[in-house]
Amino acid sequence: MDVEATTAGPLDTGADTIVVGVFDGEQVAHDVPGGALGALLDSGEARTKLSHLAVTHAEGRRFILVGLGSREQFDAERARKAAAAAHGRSRELDARILCWEVPHHVDDAIVAGLVEGTILHAYRFDRYKRDSEDGAVERLLLSAHHDLSWPVGVAAVVAEAQNRARDLANTPANDLTPEGLSAYARGLAERYERLNVTVLDESQISAAGMGAFAAVAQGSEQPPRLIRLDFEGPEADGPRLGFIGKAVTFDSGGISLKTAAKMHEMKFDMAGGAAVIEAIAALAELDAPVRVVGVVGATENLPSGTAVKPGDIVTARDGTTIEVNNTDAEGRLVLADCISYALSEGCERLVDVATLTGGVVGALGSVYAGLMANDDDWAARVEASGRRSGELLWRLPLHPDYAEMVKGRYAQLTNLTDRRGASTIAGGEFLHHFAGSTPWAHLDIAGTAFDAHRPYITGKGATGFGVRLLVDLARGSGS
Repeated sequence: MDVEATTAGPLDTGADTIVVGVFDGEQVAHDVPGGALGALLDSGEARTKLSHLAVTHAEGRRFILVGLGSREQFDAERARKAAAAAHGRSRELDARILCWEVPHHVDDAIVAGLVEGTILHAYRFDRYKRDSEDGAVERLLLSAHHDLSWPVGVAAVVAEAQNRARDLANTPANDLTPEGLSAYARGLAERYERLNVTVLDESQISAAGMGAFAAVAQGSEQPPRLIRLDFEGPEADGPRLGFIGKAVTFDSGGISLKTAAKMHEMKFDMAGGAAVIEAIAALAELDAPVRVVGVVGATENLPSGTAVKPGDIVTARDGTTIEVNNTDAEGRLVLADCISYALSEGCERLVDVATLTGGVVGALGSVYAGLMANDDDWAARVEASGRRSGELLWRLPLHPDYAEMVKGRYAQLTNLTDRRGASTIAGGEFLHHFAGSTPWAHLDIAGTAFDAHRPYITGKGATGFGVRLLVDLARGSGS
């Protein structure tokens, strides 16, 4: 979808369908000759309730009136919802050029929300279908009295990156192997001048002492890849950020085999890695003045004669010994070595993103992702980015008593605690060991990465959760 800001009036843009939003207690700001839009409100067919829709025709165009609710409560998230509703109706009307008349006196975050809600709602994953759906909007225009090119352009870049992350996670594991993901990342580096991608193969991972990561990979015939993305924007300052993503392209559970009922969903176990890759791609496309290193551990987790076994002890990159008492707690093994690698490469602030535990789904469902952090200021920044981006986080506690839960009997740590409860926090404490005192945040996105309902995320499948948050965090990280 082409997206553009314009200072031309909606009727002068050539759009076949025009969207006009109306707040509670207000009238249509610019009615058409004859007052057709106001009449739609007066009749009660159009209402100001958030996302309520009504359609009329005037001046040879279709008009969609969408309720925006209370002006005081209208924010970027409500803008995404309203935009998604309007886009859905525009598809039904077979619109090709859609123009939003931007409501008066709203900030850039709301403008961005209108763009994001439209682009995200327009997403379809039909790569493997013979006949794709018709009726796609080809062009989106944002009409306002002043130039909105910057917020509109940024929002379009970020939303398209999120949709690409959805593509990656929705792609089945037979087509997106660890090597396939690394090849995709290399392709991004060819598009953006300041983005560099380095890939470590299986022998290099082992030679670097990443025994925990290598142990997860050893059951599969598909070799693992450590994907490193380096981006340094023009006039970059502030700390070097480390974005770390779990990219288990298929997770059977290994010897600790998962049940069959939901195993097909385990292609989504690389959603954290997808978010990291596409967030950095978006920063590169924006030429943002930031310094960021992405570290993505890509592997499969399968049972075989060479697979790591429950009870095995492996040695992580930093020398920590780990009892692998459940091979289905593999994500923390991958991330442990990726975190150590990011620290060795000079990263001063860390965020890891992973579909790590089923426990976080039971605790938070699909509304919030779990957040654990070792630094209150860094946690507050990450939480604030979650609120601004609409990708919400709920902070869970770290505590020495929780850290005791991941102490091993025969090694320093275990990847499976003997105690019931707090499984999500135990996973966080395991990773905390490797982050040490460097400001670090762990995002457990198991509940938000796929099949998470949002009005602007249609159907089932990957959501691309984390892309908007990471981009916002990087762009605001300056100290």
